[in-house]
Amino acid sequence: MPRTQLERARAGETTPSMERVAERENREAEAVRAAVADGEAVIPTNHAHEALDPMVIGADFATKVNANIGASEDASDPAGELEKLHTAVHHGADTVMDLSTGGPLAEIRGSILDHSPVPVGTVPIYEAVVRAGSPEALTTDLLLEVISEQAAQGVDYMTIHAGVLMEHLPLTDGRVTGIVSRGGSILAEWMEAHGEQNPLYVAFDEICAVLREHDVTISLGDGLRPGSVADASDAAQFAELETLGALTDRAQSAGVQVMVEGPGHVPLDQVAANVKRQREVCDGAPFYVLGPLVTDIAPGYDHITSAIGATEAARAGAAMLCYVTPKEHLGLPDADDVRDGLAAYRIAAHAADVANGLPGARDWDDALSAARYEFDWRRQFDLALDPERARDFHDQTLPGDNYKEARFCSMCGAEFCSMRIDQDARERDGGMERTDHEVDLAASPAAATNLPPAGTHDTSRTPAWPPDGADSDDADRSAGPVDERPEADD
Repeated sequence: MPRTQLERARAGETTPSMERVAERENREAEAVRAAVADGEAVIPTNHAHEALDPMVIGADFATKVNANIGASEDASDPAGELEKLHTAVHHGADTVMDLSTGGPLAEIRGSILDHSPVPVGTVPIYEAVVRAGSPEALTTDLLLEVISEQAAQGVDYMTIHAGVLMEHLPLTDGRVTGIVSRGGSILAEWMEAHGEQNPLYVAFDEICAVLREHDVTISLGDGLRPGSVADASDAAQFAELETLGALTDRAQSAGVQVMVEGPGHVPLDQVAANVKRQREVCDGAPFYVLGPLVTDIAPGYDHITSAIGATEAARAGAAMLCYVTPKEHLGLPDADDVRDGLAAYRIAAHAADVANGLPGARDWDDALSAARYEFDWRRQFDLALDPERARDFHDQTLPGDNYKEARFCSMCGAEFCSMRIDQDARERDGGMERTDHEVDLAASPAAATNLPPAGTHDTSRTPAWPPDGADSDDADRSAGPVDERPEADD
């Protein structure tokens, strides 16, 4: 009996989740089903994640953005992680990953799942190491136990670093930054200590059986990704990629949806080639990239260095971008860092979709530009990616309501505002005609992620936010009433 979206798509079935995805992407449901059946798109939908509003990840659809959250042994708690989750969803995250390595792990994860309308991903080896006490103490049974428990709890996708093999480890000798993936470094230490092959690789078929049972999408981790531009596109990275290509086929043959993770630090001129190579090796499976950072000189600003690479990666065919916050390499991000990271990555994803000519993707740009030219400040704020930020910046110097009707801002002032001067010139009886450009966003063929407001999801099955039920300016945006949700894909 088909259990997963992949198996059901290959059997010719269009599931309720596919229909919901088609609605959100402004596409035909059959196009969604065909992409899933071909392994070129995934719909991460664990049967037990009741709060989920289904979405799709694939190169032929709007570019998606993931936000990493999670507690460490030194910082954060369940309440803090819920705040980060809320901030991430509100500011446009399409998925979130709980990367917690400290605190009550199952409680944190359960609370995130209960409150998240977007797919939730994890890296099970983190919890396994916490339970084992050290990387060397890991066992295959413990890894399978953690994967099974997280799958039963409702996790929608899991990063599994099954592609790091013993024979790859010597290829990292001479790197500037060695092995920078947490999962990759943990497994390398285990293999060095035991002299045995990667247990996630050895037990891969058993892992796939667990994931299939719950329809958990496997995200094949890049444990040997480069951690500096000097190490990009080296033998270790590409040796692991070849293994990931073979594992992609094995997982899909087992009925499991697959996406593949990609490199973290890559010079700008190598980004597109990396994406092309992954898509060829992994037969078009969705590529999920961290960044990549295109330079290593800017701690504190790596949300910018990485968003540059992310834009190029998405333009070249990456399906989902894992955001980087200003705290990358420096500390655990807080809610403000989550907001800044998501702004950078929503811009990257949208810019790539515009460049790639996705239907209607530029309509949002045109609508905001028209409002800007007409000095319709309130509409500009409403259409902005981050309305609160745009309004706050404007009002810092011109706070009065009368300035919401003004034909200038404080940057140029009334006398030197180019758009005001242009409008006045066009009102005269000269050779220039008055411009009149209107965009009907309600009729746009764009996917929901390429239309305002950011962070629109059906939250009808999530608990109220804030928890005490008080009003909040940052309330999660709902896509519609309860009866517009798809039926469960049991």
